[in-house]
Amino acid sequence: MSRPPKPVLPLRDGVGASAVFCPPGPWTTLSAFLAERLPMVDNWALRIARDEVVNETGRPVAEAYVANRRVFYWRRLDAEPEVPFEARIVFRDEHLLVADKPHFLPVTPGGAYVQQTLLTRLRRATGLAELSPIHRLDRETAGLVVFSLRAAERGAYQNLFRDRAVDKVYEAVAPAGAGPWPRVLRHRLVEREGEAFMQMQAVDGEPNAETWVDLVESVGAGLARYQLRPRSGVKHQLRAQMNALGLPIAGDRIYPRLQPQEHPPRFDAPLQLVARVIAFTDPVTGQPRRFERAALTIAPS
Repeated sequence: MSRPPKPVLPLRDGVGASAVFCPPGPWTTLSAFLAERLPMVDNWALRIARDEVVNETGRPVAEAYVANRRVFYWRRLDAEPEVPFEARIVFRDEHLLVADKPHFLPVTPGGAYVQQTLLTRLRRATGLAELSPIHRLDRETAGLVVFSLRAAERGAYQNLFRDRAVDKVYEAVAPAGAGPWPRVLRHRLVEREGEAFMQMQAVDGEPNAETWVDLVESVGAGLARYQLRPRSGVKHQLRAQMNALGLPIAGDRIYPRLQPQEHPPRFDAPLQLVARVIAFTDPVTGQPRRFERAALTIAPS
């Protein structure tokens, strides 16, 4: 059975509405059900009283529990870490928007971040309710992120990344390593278990991650600038492969050693990794697309 289409509800402070299905059950009030289903969200009774929970037409719902329907709410947090850097829109037409994301800013809402995300900031600035990223960057990584403006076209653009039909160029600062350069890194990367679950590790087996790497120049203090061209899309691929090479990227708090997460993070010591270039043939218009940002200029801490 297919999921019913999501109704078009307005953004609230740049955030789109989230849906919750109400199944048959013992609940007598909607707030009791929502508190059980979504315990990380607080003050459901107050949200309902403030008309912050609505039906598919956008009309506020009452406290009485009604089964077999969907209700909608807008996610918000009472407090979240403020990221003191701004994104920059580098391109926009009727199909795509390309933004230069700063370090530390997540692409989409999740966990401790809702307002302090690239998507929410851009939706708030542009009013584009259907704006959606067609790929991701790690929160710690800066650089170019491409967004689709139209929901009907989103799948075609996302398929480019699924089919590896996108050329991506990254730049990183890491310890200066002996050649030969360039070289192609091939590893089998898997998630670690236990307390280091955030890390990917290289293990024996058929490679699932491949990256072309070249040393560009020395930047002093035993460090060098590298160009990286990933040919696959495994979690933490560039960070994990450079670490496996013995050249962990400067500013990395996950590789080679998982360090405690700081809230707020140390904004003066960013990961020295940026997505500089992204290029592809547009599946909607057929035209070649190429977007580029400036070189990494933040000095290693």
